[in-house]
Parts: sequence; C-alpha cells; structure tokens
Amino acid sequence: MIEVLVVDDDTRVAQVHVAYVEKVPGFRAAGEAHSAAEALRLMETLPHLDLVLMDHYLPDDTGLAVVQEMRRRGHQTDVIMVTAARDVSTVQAAMRHGALQYLVKPFAFRGLRAKLEAYAALRRTLDGGGEAEQADVDRIFGALSVPPEPGLPKGHSPTTAGLVRQCLMKAEGPLSAQEIAERTGVSRQTAQRYLKLLERTGRALLTLKYGDAGRPEHRYVWATRA
Repeated sequence: MIEVLVVDDDTRVAQVHVAYVEKVPGFRAAGEAHSAAEALRLMETLPHLDLVLMDHYLPDDTGLAVVQEMRRRGHQTDVIMVTAARDVSTVQAAMRHGALQYLVKPFAFRGLRAKLEAYAALRRTLDGGGEAEQADVDRIFGALSVPPEPGLPKGHSPTTAGLVRQCLMKAEGPLSAQEIAERTGVSRQTAQRYLKLLERTGRALLTLKYGDAGRPEHRYVWATRA
C-alpha cells in the first residue's frame, strides 16, 4: 500500500481528500494534518510515509516552506501539491523544491485519481532498479503525465469538465453560466465553454429565460432532467 499524508488547513476539505485517497486501489491515508507544524510532526511519527498531498495555504506557514523543511530534515517523501495557488511563481517554486505534481483546487475525484494512478505507475517503474537506457528514462519521466480524458477536445481540462458536469447533475433546475461559475469556482467564460461542450454532445440542454427586456438568459439543464 502507498501511504499518504493529507495536509490541508480546512478540516472538511482534508476529510474529502482522505476519502478520495481511500477510494483509489493501492493507496491508504496514513494521516491528516491542518497546519505546517502538525504536518512536520506527523512526518516524524509515520515511519512508512510515501507521499504527501500538500496544501500551500496553511495557517502557520506555506506548504512550500514545509517541503523545504522536510528536505532539510532529510525526508525524501514524495510531494504532490494540492492547492488553490495558481500563480506561476508558486508553481515554479514547487517544481524547484521537487514536487512531482501540482493539482489546482477545486477538482473532482477523477482529477486526484489520475494523479495518484500516475504516481503509482512511476513507483512501479522505479521499483525495477538497475541501469536505465534512454527509453527507460523517457518512460520514467513520462510516468506522471496524465493523458486527456477521452472525448474532450484539445485544451479542455478533465477536472474542470467533471466539476461543471457534477454541478449540473446535482442541480434541481436549470442553471446559468454565472451560477455554475459561482458554484464551481471557475470563471463565467470557462463555465460557458464547458456548458456549450455538454450541449453539443447532448448531455445538457439549453433553455432560455426571458426577462422584461434585453436578450434572454441562457440556462442549462442536465439532459436526463429535462
């Protein structure tokens, strides 16, 4: 089993991530921390820790600072950043500090599962040991690449597609792009793009809401609810 430590300042979010980890075959949530200090303490007490899902925004320090301190203390545990931090400087710093992957919140289970499965594939590749030819090196560096979801056009994110789809499926009635954006945390333009994709593929239906004046509002409903 691959032992995972989940680090997130939000207790409810951490519990969701723990549940996600437990749903992926071969993985087990070994612990849960809500601050930098607690994360470092658990790393000292969990002897067989393999992977840390690291939030960046912690109450007493940043996730990257925790990674730096881990390395200073000699902990070589692998790290996947799981955070709402989207600025390029943070992403670049995560790469420089040795984070294997970077998953931007919010995301659906499918997004984390893909990262964990790719990590498991990397572990299997490395467990072979021995010397590596160029083809082996390419396979090792490519093990963490997550292929796009089948059926999605180029430039579309499986994680975002899953968020919009789940939001629409759970809705009790038609929603506008703005309402989808507010519930998922994506921009209105992004929500509109994925809603149009769902409409084109027949999974969502477009309805029009007419007001007193002006253009009608476009609202979408999951096809099975129509």
